[in-house]
Amino acid sequence: MSVETVAGPALASACDDVREAVDGDSVDGVPPGHVARPASTDETAGLLRTAAELDLAVVARGAGTKLTWGTPPERVDLVLDLSRMDAVLDHAAGDLVAVAQAGCPIDRLQETLAAAGQRLAIDGTLPGTTLGGGIATNSSGPRRMLNGTFRDLMIGTTVVRADGVIAKSGGRVVKNVAGYDLGKLMTGSFGTLGVVTEAVFRLHPLPTASQVLAVDVRDATTAAALVAAVVHSDVVPTAVEVDWPAGVVAVLLEGTEQGVDSRTAATRTLLTGAGASTVDIAEQLPPWWGHHPEGVLLKLTCSLSAVGGLLQEAARQGVAVRGSAGAGVLYGGLPADAEVAAAVTVLRAFCLAAGGSLVVLAAPADVRSTVDVWGPVPALELMRAVKGQFDPHRRLSPGRFVGGI
Repeated sequence: MSVETVAGPALASACDDVREAVDGDSVDGVPPGHVARPASTDETAGLLRTAAELDLAVVARGAGTKLTWGTPPERVDLVLDLSRMDAVLDHAAGDLVAVAQAGCPIDRLQETLAAAGQRLAIDGTLPGTTLGGGIATNSSGPRRMLNGTFRDLMIGTTVVRADGVIAKSGGRVVKNVAGYDLGKLMTGSFGTLGVVTEAVFRLHPLPTASQVLAVDVRDATTAAALVAAVVHSDVVPTAVEVDWPAGVVAVLLEGTEQGVDSRTAATRTLLTGAGASTVDIAEQLPPWWGHHPEGVLLKLTCSLSAVGGLLQEAARQGVAVRGSAGAGVLYGGLPADAEVAAAVTVLRAFCLAAGGSLVVLAAPADVRSTVDVWGPVPALELMRAVKGQFDPHRRLSPGRFVGGI
């Protein structure tokens, strides 16, 4: 009897919601055999134990907003759909801590926390993004500059290994760092090391006031000077973003009403002194804020001192750029019919020389076949060793991550 024949009944014995896959379940063009929707960590563990016994390759899925990021998996036998695991399990408002399941949409968590005047200081970069998807890709938006990323804000995690063993690290106390490295390992691993089912987060109070200062600027040198002036000051911006070649630098200030007012005045003076002719001030974020540019999606990182040069080079390559100029983390977009390989080669060389990197996050299959999606990775052998420890039989998202991990 074939594995395909026994897989369905075997998986159904571990979970009450298992079905054969359909066309819409493909993972970046790779069709799976089955889809299972566990309702708990224990059911997830049972499914992974069964998958291990049958040597099934497993890809975890939340809302599916980032399944085309990275590289396609070598094979997919089972899609582990975590959409039933979407609850906020606990919110200890007095401790500024929340516990939620991996399938919980970030927006839903934020709504729950807002009722108590708190938030997870992470921006959902794509509508519907779940906590698990955000952790797997370590995706973050403008507020990463002040508050960090998932790697910084997650203080505890529950993970199911490829063999079905449940592992936990950290806890519900902000100062508890026991096992925190497990959370760091899972963050940004594209689901290749384990399946995160629950996470504990450190929260922040919602600010009572905010202001956005926006400057129109047409040359990259001035844009970089504006960014540096704010970043190296004591006004403590939440985010410093750029939209290029549209030519906008925007600064977000958050806090108490009195504090924001005084910091707004100081920031305006800084921007004017750094070359801004006019400074627009508003309470609403600009419509492009936190949104990726369209087309082939690139993630470009560099040192703060190289931001101006990167904006110039991106414009020469026809790449539109948005992102956290104040953190040196930018996202580029260019049409799929452009000379993508040539642009990637030039911009990657620039980023590497500036202490950063370039990753092709999302692109059509015919475009990805012409480029090195990940680029050089100095720690690749160490990463392979970690993969060998967590998933020696390569059953979790095989091939989705750097170096074919």
